[in-house]
Amino acid sequence: MAEIRVAEDAEPATLGAFDMIIDARSPGEFAVDHIPGAVNLPVLSDAERAEVGTIYVQESRFKARRIGAAYVARNVAQHLQTAMADWPGSQQPLVYCWRGGMRSNAMAVILAQVGWRTAVLAGGYRTYRRRVVQRLYEAHPVPKVVVLDGPTGSGKTEVLAHLAALGVQALDLEALAAHRGSLLGALPGTPQPSQKLFESRLLAELERLDLSRPIVVEAESSKVGQRMVPPVLWSAMDAAPRISLLAPPEARARYLAQNYGELGRDPDALIPLLARLPDRLGRKRLEAWADLARAGETEALAADLIEAHYDPAYRRSSRERNGRVIGEVALGRLDAEAFDEAARKIAGLVGGA
Repeated sequence: MAEIRVAEDAEPATLGAFDMIIDARSPGEFAVDHIPGAVNLPVLSDAERAEVGTIYVQESRFKARRIGAAYVARNVAQHLQTAMADWPGSQQPLVYCWRGGMRSNAMAVILAQVGWRTAVLAGGYRTYRRRVVQRLYEAHPVPKVVVLDGPTGSGKTEVLAHLAALGVQALDLEALAAHRGSLLGALPGTPQPSQKLFESRLLAELERLDLSRPIVVEAESSKVGQRMVPPVLWSAMDAAPRISLLAPPEARARYLAQNYGELGRDPDALIPLLARLPDRLGRKRLEAWADLARAGETEALAADLIEAHYDPAYRRSSRERNGRVIGEVALGRLDAEAFDEAARKIAGLVGGA
């Protein structure tokens, strides 16, 4: 029998030694979380996995394994004829399943017999997940963070992108969490990843950065939408020096109206969200906002939201923050040229943080 190698850990250097990482779990398991960069080539579909598991518990192990083996053989054959059809003979894949057991080994045996230098991850996904938890919940030292602060609508996300283009280390939590961080921050048509997948994406980003150098992170609460910022990063953000990005309310209202299209696209969906704002805003104000939304007056609606909700909330949260302010950068307008100019000023401040 062809040799199947074993990868003992899920460290980046270990994973990086393989040409491809194959997640042999079902699509549903893969969607919840997976090793970044892994390709899902399931040996059992979600329905097949449920069926085999039910037979295993309610009937017999033998029958479950016989039926499962038939499904595995058929599915791996399909992958060999499609996803793997153009693999060169030198391909070196790493295969993992939930705990490095039957599914990954079943696929690995076939791939090794074909002639590919195949390995399985000892302990499977659970080995990888332990590493994520250790790095994001227990590890020290924490990253060296500088927080980019500022009221809602001041263009922090765009400035982050310009900082990255200048070579400054930047971490976009909102992109990783698929959420813009406020009550109205859900991205249309893009559900948030699971907490575990958010953490996987975050760790992958942190591991490509130099943690001894400053990393600029946009100011967030301890949650981005429904996703919690893990303790190692949150503790760094809470104590980090801050740079405040400032812009006039009218410019921010225009910016929000342009970038939050849902403010006017679906008023009937927007109005219940506005009613959930924590401030005691009163029925008359909510009705006035509903009228603005229905009339398509998105800039006026954004201006009212800034005055009545976003800025008071920002002032309250600012009083609770621990990090010292090391600089302020004012933008008279919110466009690409202004974002680039602000990024250059911030880059100078970060260098001295």
